[in-house]
Amino acid sequence: MRILVADCSAEYSGRLNASLPFARRVLLIKADNSLLIFSELGSYKPLNWMSAPCTIREIVPKTGETDAKESDVDEFVTGTGGVTASEMTGGDIAGDDGDTAGRADDTAGEEHDGPVPQKVLRVTADKSSDILEVTLYHVYSDESYDLGVDPGLVKDGVEDHLQQYLAEQIHRIGEGAKLVRREYPTAIGPVDIMALNADGEHVAIEIKRHGGIDGVEQLTRYCELLNRDPLLAPVHGIFAAQTITPQARVLAEDRGFRCLILDYEEMKGTEDDSLRLF
Repeated sequence: MRILVADCSAEYSGRLNASLPFARRVLLIKADNSLLIFSELGSYKPLNWMSAPCTIREIVPKTGETDAKESDVDEFVTGTGGVTASEMTGGDIAGDDGDTAGRADDTAGEEHDGPVPQKVLRVTADKSSDILEVTLYHVYSDESYDLGVDPGLVKDGVEDHLQQYLAEQIHRIGEGAKLVRREYPTAIGPVDIMALNADGEHVAIEIKRHGGIDGVEQLTRYCELLNRDPLLAPVHGIFAAQTITPQARVLAEDRGFRCLILDYEEMKGTEDDSLRLF
């Protein structure tokens, strides 16, 4: 990972044209070549970015040139070992008149308004025509770090965990209940849990972390389909979640489903220390 702190401006062209005026910002370049631009204040989200897969070209204007054009720059392409554009083409890069050195000398004495760019990072998307061009005027810090392989975010309390614990503690839906299986297959997708109640009737259970109307509609589709099978009917429905919105509860009960609130901490066996004296 490469982190730069620099005075910069940026231009994005593609599906949407956007620009960032001159300011001091942080640039983050990841190992996959994606580039993100951050500011000191505001949201945690970047101001602008280019996601992988993409290619980064580091363009250094020649002496006396302020515009980073491909016809008069030394260009470094990420992944080519720092090969300049002239080396890749087998010779010097010439302008329209074939004499870039002469043009550089002619403009060396000219005065330019505003800061002079040191280099340009041109990021092009590999699968589209999107281009992000970041002009660097002064680089305060340019550091690279090898972060190694990240194990990723480990989430606790996701729907799969709720499903696992409820399957192991199927008695929570009623005494005498038995588990048929998790992820019970249907033609429109798997039901989270299929069980039998104390009377031997099938119960389809839809599990959500936060239960809304969409979850009730999903359970409705499952039950309507399963009740067409004479070997399964009647199939009852239970809408289980850590929280259920009032609208979802009204809709579920109106359709004959039972609502079940799941206490994740209790289900996974976490002790409650709130009433302990010592």
